Amino acid sequence: MAEPAIVSEREQKILGIIETARGKRAKFRDGNINMAHGAGGKATQTLIEGLLVPAFGSDTLSEMADAGAVEVDGVELALSTDSYVVKPLRFPGGSIGELAVNGTVNDLAVSGARPLALSLSLILEEGLSSDELRAEVEAIAATARAAGVQIIAGDTKVVERGHADGMYVCTTGIGHRDPRARLSPAALRPGDRILLSGTIGEHGTAIMLARNEFELDSSIGSDTRSLWPVVDALLDEVGPDLRCMRDATRGGVASVLNELARASSVAMIVREGQIPVLPEVAGAAEILGIDPMYIANEGKLVAFVAPDAAERALQALRSVPGCEQAVEIGEVRTEPPGMVLVQTSFGGKRVMDQLVGDPLPRIC
Repeated sequence: MAEPAIVSEREQKILGIIETARGKRAKFRDGNINMAHGAGGKATQTLIEGLLVPAFGSDTLSEMADAGAVEVDGVELALSTDSYVVKPLRFPGGSIGELAVNGTVNDLAVSGARPLALSLSLILEEGLSSDELRAEVEAIAATARAAGVQIIAGDTKVVERGHADGMYVCTTGIGHRDPRARLSPAALRPGDRILLSGTIGEHGTAIMLARNEFELDSSIGSDTRSLWPVVDALLDEVGPDLRCMRDATRGGVASVLNELARASSVAMIVREGQIPVLPEVAGAAEILGIDPMYIANEGKLVAFVAPDAAERALQALRSVPGCEQAVEIGEVRTEPPGMVLVQTSFGGKRVMDQLVGDPLPRIC
């Protein structure tokens, strides 16, 4: 059966122009680094594709993957690293220490690897309170225990007062690739369903409100948590039918969808009315003029599954604490390739582009 048209002839011409422009190889021409280069959107993509990938020649980097694959004596492993510069250090629902563990654990998990161990690097600012440091060390230890990983190596550096906002943290993680998982953007097929593990935007909103830069009062807390139990449940239920996963951190769900659409040369249609957003998050986002789809999360993933497995995958997601509101939000199409379209609540369609700029800096 032919795939139904989702755009008019006029819209197709416009989308064709956009597709041609986006299909050109990214070139890094910026004179200086700015905050947008760390936001997970267009500037980050240009930095990676225009500078890092050509320099390192890495296929994993070109796929914008969360973890790289390495094989040692027949054992398939995954390796991931991340740095955390969140401000403030502690916020409702979490802290920099919890983020540093969960963030790297989640990058391994959505790559289909069971997290095993982490290394930990601390960059401490002169004058940091010993009590603050002790609290973060304890948070790191507790979060690692909860995630089932060990801290097996590390490093500590101290910089002058005023050069680190208290502390920065870097974690590198290693995991064992689960034999049930064969995940890749190249596995996406027209008709595949797009699943979201729960409500979006809590983490970025919690950070923003914790800075007291806006006169908004809310009890929103970060959603930071380990996603391995979620991935484990999905692999157990629909393993071979699970195509690809990503955790929607910097740049939010919108950036994840755009990265995968471009990497796999497929189109995606997302139903705006199906996106679960807490009323408090929606209210704060509306006041600040930010689309919740671009707000960072630290405990949510996007999963792509074969059509026949979608309902079973949803049930598996909803069985995991924290994912009770998991929902199907759209599907994979063929046209226009490399682009994400949104079916609005009013019946129209619009292009969901990558994040431009950095509306919420220093959120992880």
